Amino acid sequence: MFHDKRSKKVVFIAHCLLNQNSISDGTAVYPAAFKEVIDFFLNSDVGIVQMPCPEFCCLGLDRGNIYGADSPVVVENTRIRSAMKNDSLNIKLAGLADLVVQQIVEYKKYGFEVIGMIGANRSPNCGVDTTSDYNAEINGMGLFVEKIVKRLSEENISVPMIGIKGTDNIREKLQQLI
Repeated sequence: MFHDKRSKKVVFIAHCLLNQNSISDGTAVYPAAFKEVIDFFLNSDVGIVQMPCPEFCCLGLDRGNIYGADSPVVVENTRIRSAMKNDSLNIKLAGLADLVVQQIVEYKKYGFEVIGMIGANRSPNCGVDTTSDYNAEINGMGLFVEKIVKRLSEENISVPMIGIKGTDNIREKLQQLI
């Protein structure tokens, strides 16, 4: 099965890196997307799987605070992180993590290489190396990434993960996955 021209390589990428329009007010660093990320993987013949945005799916576009842009990013991110711990949203977040893991399992089942997962560092949900809490950027994973890692572990699956943000040498970080 799947003996056509596809590379059978995929990367899972945080929603906001491919769609800056989905993130909280005042946090976009590009008009549309991290083009360097997209170009890097397309030039490497790696398919791009956009993970769902947990904050958009659970809180909506305004994240419950139409004045969020007036706060420092880490303060608004901490507020969002706290909101996401609500029981009903936590259940929804777990369902979104299950969806991502289900896709990874399906790709692996058919011999595809999942070369990695890329999160958005400092994000309260999609941070890999850093997240926001206590009104600061701190070491640790976002809530969504934590749930994905836990579910992958339960499936005995290991996927390399990196986190990026706009101030990083993005190409250098992405090169770690190829």
